[in-house]
Amino acid sequence: MRYVVDNVGGLAGGDAWQAAVTETYFPLDTEYRSRREFTGQLETWSLGLVGVSRMQCDGVRYRRHRRHFLNESDASLLVSIPELSEINFSQGSRSVKCDPGGFLLERGDAPYEFWHGRPNALWVLKVPSASVRSRIGSTDRFSALSFDGTSGVAALFLDTVRTTIGHVADLSEAAREMTGRHILEMLCLSIVSDDRVLDSSISSIRAGHLHRAEQYIRDNIKSRSLGPQAVADAGGISLRYLQGLFQESSKSINGFIRDSRLDHCAEDLMSVTHTATIAEIAYRWGFADQSQFCRHYRTRFGCSPSDTRREAVLRARSFADMQRH
Repeated sequence: MRYVVDNVGGLAGGDAWQAAVTETYFPLDTEYRSRREFTGQLETWSLGLVGVSRMQCDGVRYRRHRRHFLNESDASLLVSIPELSEINFSQGSRSVKCDPGGFLLERGDAPYEFWHGRPNALWVLKVPSASVRSRIGSTDRFSALSFDGTSGVAALFLDTVRTTIGHVADLSEAAREMTGRHILEMLCLSIVSDDRVLDSSISSIRAGHLHRAEQYIRDNIKSRSLGPQAVADAGGISLRYLQGLFQESSKSINGFIRDSRLDHCAEDLMSVTHTATIAEIAYRWGFADQSQFCRHYRTRFGCSPSDTRREAVLRARSFADMQRH
């Protein structure tokens, strides 16, 4: 989908731009030096779970307020990759700048401000928060952080984003979804390679133990024998010590295991190429009782598993219709 916004006829440039970014990402407010004279271009592509867009526009400020997401059930992360000049971001107590050659992360389920004062070109990825959590844990630890993308897996991640779109027109829906998952995996690897994502509210030794325990859970999430004692044994620590680690980070180990499984279920349900039934998906990720699974799912995401699957199909159809027109 391609949007071209100028100041010739129709809506004022800024009004048209706000409508375009709201449709592409989520509701937010925009500010400009001149709302009527603002110009920009925005192109969007769907890679299954991952939405990719490229924008070129004048200076702009975006504000996401609590009222914008009170009724949203699917939380998302935005990954912004500047190409021409720096971008600025503020969320909670954190403020960060990101220059070309890097990328920054933005939680969509909390208020924020994002701006660049000069004309800029950006790649922006929209990814489900649940898909990131299922791979590397809570998104609270790395939101509003800027990451260096000039070397290592982060550089490969940025290069892949830039080059993928040149081939996307030749990819089938299944291939697009697989490519999106590949990009998502590289994003997560880029994030966890940075020591700042460890839990900083506890000592470095205990944070390391907690990180290894969470990783063991993610690596063995399908195992029927996964439980607190198995995690403690794998880490060579006592069960009491393990439970204390999770309590210090404001969660229980059983709750972490359950929520990790729910995040994987949500990702499968958001996939339009996944043909398994809801019961099969729940069982695959460790839930033996479907009614209990549905109850936990609604508590975590504010909707039923059927709602998630239905919304994913509708979004895919809507995007396909926009691409055709």
